[in-house]
Amino acid sequence: MKTITDFARARRELHPIVMVAAYDALMARLVADSEADAILVGDSLAMVVHGFPSTVHATPDLMGLHVAAVRRGAPDFLVVADMPFLSVRRGVAAATAAAGALMQAGANAVKIEGVTGHEDVIAHLIGSGIPVMGHLGLTPQSVNVFGGYRVQGRAPADAERLRAEARRLEELGAFALVLECVPAALAATITAERAIPTIGIGAGAGTAGQVLVLSDLLGLDARFQPRFARRYAEGHALVREALNRFARDVRAAQFPAREEVLA
Repeated sequence: MKTITDFARARRELHPIVMVAAYDALMARLVADSEADAILVGDSLAMVVHGFPSTVHATPDLMGLHVAAVRRGAPDFLVVADMPFLSVRRGVAAATAAAGALMQAGANAVKIEGVTGHEDVIAHLIGSGIPVMGHLGLTPQSVNVFGGYRVQGRAPADAERLRAEARRLEELGAFALVLECVPAALAATITAERAIPTIGIGAGAGTAGQVLVLSDLLGLDARFQPRFARRYAEGHALVREALNRFARDVRAAQFPAREEVLA
């Protein structure tokens, strides 16, 4: 993908969209060199990179630093940036300033959790030339309201609410929609009902695309493996073994070797 309009083309052509969450220049460069379609600079960086217990600790400034790093690592790749906690709840002016800063840092679009209570912000951003990706289901910024990271939309009333919110996001002009941790049947229903593509995470195989965090799919954290995050490598074991080999070589005076010493 090169532009936001490619999302619509992928939807029309039934081309599954592959999105990967990455947070720095090196990882962005790796994603850009792959067959993936887009990078998400998610506010999950607060947890994955900075060790916070939830995404609510991400700030606009922190997001901007990581967006800029990702853009430097992937100068020609499509980048979507999360609007962090409360950034869309402080009014249109503050939200526009925050979104504008992310765009100036290098994002091609922003992602916004939920829709109720900030429809005016979404409409204003889109009208101002800032593409918006929606995000429904388990919206991690609302973890304290949900009482934890729980599947959303199981009850019939909740499912109807999510379907209505998806319809409203499309009406407002969102170009795509992330569905996180919702029942697979509901995600497939929303996907079939909407013309814009849905990007699933923990939402089954019936969405128009999928997103995973790069460190999850690489298996870099041995202590964290959500059920929906398939590991495509055992990165933690590879890194540990490399570090152990380095330590053994140093202690055995086998590193650096003669050819590795600078004159």
